[in-house]
Amino acid sequence: MTLFNALWVEKTEEGYIQSIIERSIDDLPEGEVLIKVAYSSLNYKDALSAKGIPGVTRNYPHTPGIDAAGLVVSSTDPSFSEGDSVICIGFDLGMNTSGGFGEYVRVPGDWLTLLPNGLTLRESMILGTAGFTAALCVGKLERMRAVPEDGPVFVTGATGGVGSVAVALLAKIGFEVVAITGKSDKSDYLKSLGAASIVMREELQQENAKPLLATTYSHGIDTVGGNILSNLIKSVRYSGSVAVCGLVASPKFEATVLPFILRGINVLGIDSVTLPISEKSETWERLSSEWKLDTLDALSREIKLEQASGEIDKIFSGKIAGRTLIAHN
Repeated sequence: MTLFNALWVEKTEEGYIQSIIERSIDDLPEGEVLIKVAYSSLNYKDALSAKGIPGVTRNYPHTPGIDAAGLVVSSTDPSFSEGDSVICIGFDLGMNTSGGFGEYVRVPGDWLTLLPNGLTLRESMILGTAGFTAALCVGKLERMRAVPEDGPVFVTGATGGVGSVAVALLAKIGFEVVAITGKSDKSDYLKSLGAASIVMREELQQENAKPLLATTYSHGIDTVGGNILSNLIKSVRYSGSVAVCGLVASPKFEATVLPFILRGINVLGIDSVTLPISEKSETWERLSSEWKLDTLDALSREIKLEQASGEIDKIFSGKIAGRTLIAHN
């Protein structure tokens, strides 16, 4: 019987308690592929699960971790063999299926992507769901024919996981990136990722009744929602596009139809959870080649599983920038 360490979240009378426990592989859910996890990463959704906030995990006790990368131990799926390096993000991993905050996971084969040449397991989890989502945003803007010559593009929540990778990726492609953040002390960090300029979020947080504002941006990526998204949609040039992937500020935003019927603005929804695995594989391939970032170490920090609970608390206090990598080895 193989035992392994995992972050364990239990519901008690005092609330949701996190601890590191020893689990057995026999306790893992059914699935075709057993994986020894080398790395995971910390996402906002993991923090919600770890704190028992409704909307992510239904049943406790539970091991969070919506990201996992590691080596196949055994497989009944012919697509995978012992020793294969694989990535698992999205689907039900870490939500209601034991996730990457454990040293082993067992999942269906159709949740997995083979690690592409050009990426290490570590690099894949520096990116994780957040970096992958940023890439999906850039890909959708690209399909709407966004090009650097169009003018400045904005990224909201720019110091977060999605935002940091989005800034770096857009800058790599050649866009003039305007990073929007509430952290005035992170200007140097954002510029090191490639941001051309910084705008403080306070300038965009107030409700503005005007249906249209002066055109400032060609396109954008929004991770926050709320008034910030409302004001930015009004500020996008004719036929511009905004990829929407987050709700840190609010799941709601106010708008009239005027930006859409007078300027032809496109709002693009982004989902990384149930995206077909074939499309996930294509995006991972791009992140390992033409979109490979040389700033991955600069936008990440590495912790051990035992430090995860403290880092989860920092997410809710806004004290984390970039990506937090969890190393199991």
